Amino acid sequence: MVINLSQSHSLVSNWVAELRDTSIQTDRMRFRRNLERIGEVAAYEISKTLPFIEKEVPTPLGTATQQVLKDYPVLATVLRAGLPLHQGLLNYFDQSDNAFISAYRKHHPDGSFEISLQYVSSPELAGRVLIIADPMLATGASLVKTIQELRAEGEPSEVHVVVAIACTAGIENLLRQAPYVKIWCAAIDDELTAKSYIVPGLGDAGDLAFGPKLQS
Repeated sequence: MVINLSQSHSLVSNWVAELRDTSIQTDRMRFRRNLERIGEVAAYEISKTLPFIEKEVPTPLGTATQQVLKDYPVLATVLRAGLPLHQGLLNYFDQSDNAFISAYRKHHPDGSFEISLQYVSSPELAGRVLIIADPMLATGASLVKTIQELRAEGEPSEVHVVVAIACTAGIENLLRQAPYVKIWCAAIDDELTAKSYIVPGLGDAGDLAFGPKLQS
């Protein structure tokens, strides 16, 4: 299942335009904030799909009967690029447990790459809703490996993936290998380069958010 958050031409479309725009994306704080905003909208939309329970809440003038979230989801992010998107989710699911995982492309001299995982920190996931934040869904390889690694910590009841920009090929690959996943994205692009970068995309989200890194 795929939900495109900008399909209805909301403010999400404005934020995606700024994320893409080379004249704006050099402002790192604004770039991070736009990813954070997308995470907030995704959190709100996902919350509509989660179970709620009735709770009596004391007020200064009596008691109110209110619907409240039954359980908070676990929020996971792929370091480092996913941190601003994760923060947006955490702003709304502010009582959630959190998981962190390093998954990155380890490049080889011939231009190929493999997904390398070096760190996983996760709470118990069995029977819980899991939301994974990663700004770019290109081939889907890193998210597939991330989901496999996290499911080894316990089988979630639901898995949601939140991305800023997804590529059609990556969506198809992810749903083929993890058909139970719900993908929430702010835009969908159709093209991948020979080096598996999304076109038109926006560039390297981690570098734009936090500065360039040494290539490994």
